[in-house]
Amino acid sequence: MEPGTGNGVILKPAALRSGDRIAIVSPASPFARDQFDMGVAEIRRLGFEPVWDESVFDRDAYVSGSPATRAAAFLKAWFDRSVAALVAVRGGFGSVHTLPLLSAEDLRQSPKAFIGYSDNTSILTWLTCGCGIAAFHGPMIEKRLALGAEGYDRASFMKALTVADPVGELAPDGLRALQAGEASGPLFGGTMTQLLASFGTTYAFDPPAGAVLFLEDVNERPYRLDRMLTQLRLSGVLGRASAIVFGEMRGCDEPGGQPCAREVIAKVLSGFSGPVVYGFPSGHTTGPCWTLPLGVRARVVADGAPRLVIEESAVR
Repeated sequence: MEPGTGNGVILKPAALRSGDRIAIVSPASPFARDQFDMGVAEIRRLGFEPVWDESVFDRDAYVSGSPATRAAAFLKAWFDRSVAALVAVRGGFGSVHTLPLLSAEDLRQSPKAFIGYSDNTSILTWLTCGCGIAAFHGPMIEKRLALGAEGYDRASFMKALTVADPVGELAPDGLRALQAGEASGPLFGGTMTQLLASFGTTYAFDPPAGAVLFLEDVNERPYRLDRMLTQLRLSGVLGRASAIVFGEMRGCDEPGGQPCAREVIAKVLSGFSGPVVYGFPSGHTTGPCWTLPLGVRARVVADGAPRLVIEESAVR
């Protein structure tokens, strides 16, 4: 169900078309200028026009300028009728600072695509769970779009953002079934540390009953994964989910390999009633980052050929 409306319909941004302007924003940490320039070039290669406010280059210790500056740049891009989508430069820390300065009611008047992951999970979660607007867990500028085909999966990016049809079946190499079954529901989630950091706040991660959860992280040792999953279970979030899709969990095995992240996740979720798959390459991936539309209906099939099927378009 769409948060705040009760009608079960999520707002969708317009599909991107060739020549559309994509605003580059930096709600979190500052970045390397060479990566920025390479990402700008890649956006142009995709057929879009990259634009940005000069405040994107601001620095304030470990964040890209003051909360007011970052929020203002985000809102300027969102309400600029000539801008079709927003993409984050990088994660790091700080996107949560912008949330109190954004109005769900205002953003819902003009839904646009926002693309990011990692620390920007704060914004993704707020847009999908708090505003009822579809958003995209996908490649940012630094080390993703900047690296071209080495950094992101162009096919899933373009299909999710430019085609007003469901993305359909996604069965990347390395996807494994941890718990058999099949279930569907609206897809929500992101980087686990950010999801849990929202608990107890006005912007808490609170997906609807029956949701498919996408959970990913990087460099979190197995006992930390256990802790986070236990918190999700005790909070009631896991109990409401119909299925769970895990990312690659890069760098999350114990030094030396044992215990490994996959084994710990399987053990902690042994009582979960729905299907569980592991290894979906979105977010902190070892190879190209795939794009996942959040807020729309998806189906998880955990069998000998595990797959995630996006059954609803995230753009109109």
